[in-house]
Formats: sequence, structure tokens, C-alpha cells
Amino acid sequence: MDEKLKIAITHGDINGISYEILLKLLDSPEIIKLFTPIVYGSAKVSAYYRKVLNFESTPWNRIETPAEASDSLPNLINCVSDDVVVEMGKCTLEAGIAAYDALERAMDDLLQGRVDAIVTAPINNASIPKDCFPFKGHTAYLGARCGSDGSSPLMILMANTVKVALATEHIPLSAVPSSLTQELISNKLQAIKHSLIRDFAIDSPRIAVLALNPHAGDNELIGNEETNVISPALKYCREQLDINCFGPFSSDGFWGSSALMRFDAILAMYHDQGLTPFKALFMEKGVNFTAGLPIVRTSPDHGTGYDIVGKGIANEASLREAIYAAIDITRNRRRYDYAMQNPLRKLYVSSNNDNEVLAPTPELDD
Repeated sequence: MDEKLKIAITHGDINGISYEILLKLLDSPEIIKLFTPIVYGSAKVSAYYRKVLNFESTPWNRIETPAEASDSLPNLINCVSDDVVVEMGKCTLEAGIAAYDALERAMDDLLQGRVDAIVTAPINNASIPKDCFPFKGHTAYLGARCGSDGSSPLMILMANTVKVALATEHIPLSAVPSSLTQELISNKLQAIKHSLIRDFAIDSPRIAVLALNPHAGDNELIGNEETNVISPALKYCREQLDINCFGPFSSDGFWGSSALMRFDAILAMYHDQGLTPFKALFMEKGVNFTAGLPIVRTSPDHGTGYDIVGKGIANEASLREAIYAAIDITRNRRRYDYAMQNPLRKLYVSSNNDNEVLAPTPELDD
């Protein structure tokens, strides 16, 4: 039987909807049976939102370290000064620092193996001081904290069986064509394949690749990136890297057809090409997963929700799905890594009709 995992949950922006969705989700005794939740946040902010939302559940169990966590209660590690001030719906420096402090504390524990995975509530990048957070989001920050040796983490948005990754992420649209290279696309496809196998237990994944231009360039009438960059990259990946990749597909036709469900993952060329249709289809169930890291991190696919904070209408479904995904991915990884510790040795170095030659081994030769 799989052990009960300790999942770190950062509180994100204290002026947004994070505490509302956390309070709603962790009020369910059924979900506590699935994992041990450890919220990295603020007892004061939690009490504030309990009062605002008329939430009458028992306050979370206060602990100092993950080792003290109760496996039958929501747990809270206080990461913020009691002087913190909540200003609902506003982007403030104080909220940014509170989000950063909780994230740093949770990552410290995760990298030391004190918790099993991390789920991050939404932050507002603009509120966090640039001298301590010079990143465009969680993904780049996590890569830096994990020491990613120049390789970029891979952001995957997922819901049900649909998974979308991005060739380019938070860059201006004008910079996308010049950023696309055969090497970039092949690296992304390798990362997607590896993640699908290790994190999702999909043995022979099929990956769809979207075109950059309308109508996939229409034989270079609209653009030539499909001919010069994307198609050669796909050919190389199929022939040299044994990746089952297909395309490039015209984006509008792909998202509007049943082709969506025939692939294990989709590689979009830029941010809005992948995320706009995905969120239109799966906004309440979407999960952001950061692949290509030694740790497991997921998050809801929505933002801080400044416009609805304090109204009691925030939906916790995406947070719930993010936690489920973190549990599943962590267990899949452990099973895969365990299975690959001692893979079966290839017994025969040659086989020609009835002539089979046994590969030499120290055990047999001694």
C-alpha cells in the first residue's frame, strides 16, 4: 500500500483567494485521508479569512516542522510575521513578501526531503521585490532553486487526459518566431516524452505539435517556420530520438476537433496558443505541473482572483486537482525510479537464427 504523502501547500498571495480555497478544501475530512496537508502560511491571515467568510471549522494544527505534522488534521507552519496586514484585492509589497517567505520555507523543506511534493497557490509576480524574486513566475524560480544546470523546467497544463506544454513561455509574441529553433523543439519533445513515461506511466506516448502560423503556414504563403524549423525538428525526433510526434497541426483546427483526445500531450509554440483554449475548456479543473525537475510541483491554473476575494464564491476544484496530481505524479515517479534501479541486463549480444551468443557476466565467469 502506498504511504500517505506529506504535501506542502504555499499560501500564495494573501490578498487573493488562496485562503478561501484552502479553507474550503481542507474542511473535508475525506481529503485529509488521502494525504497529510502542511500549509506554509500565516495563522493571523487564516484567522482573518475565517472571520470574513464566516468559516467555523477548527483552526489548523500549528507546527514548527513537517516532522510534527498530524496525519489526520490540516497543519500550518507559520512563515509570516503577525504584523502582516491583509488588503483584499490589492497588489501590495507586504503580500508579495509574505508569498515569497512561505515559498522559500516550503522549498527548503522539500529539497531536504522533509515533505514529498509542493502545491503552490497563485502569486502576483509584480508584488514580490525583484531583488529576491527576479523571475517571471514559479517555473523559473523552481528551476533556479533546483539548480537546473542550464536546462529549463517544462510547464505542462493538464486536465483529465489533456496535457499541453509550451515551446516558448513568458516572452513577447514578437519574439516567438526568432526563439523557435530545431534544437529547442527537439529538447522540449524529449522532456515531454520523459515526463509522460516517468510521471504519468504512459509507455509509448503520442505527442501532437502545433504550427506557429495560421493554416500551418499554408505552404509558406503565411510563414515558413513550419517548413524551415518545426517539420525538420519533428523528422529528427522521429528518426533519431524515437519520439512519436506528429504535426505541425493548424492550431484552430486542432483545438476544434476530436484530434485533441487522440494524443497524450500537445506542444504549443507560444503561451496563448496553448493556454487560451486550454483554460477555455478546463478552467475549473486545470492543473499547472512543472516537469523536468527533481521535485514534484503542481498548482491551480488560475490566478489570484482579486476581483472575487472575500465574496465566498471562489472555486477550490483546481486546487483539489492540483493536489491529486501531485500525489499521483509522486507515486508514479517512485515506482518508475524503483523499477529502473536495476533494469534487466540484455542477455544476448547477438541472435542469428539458432545461433545465440550469451553476453559474458562476471557472475558466470567467476
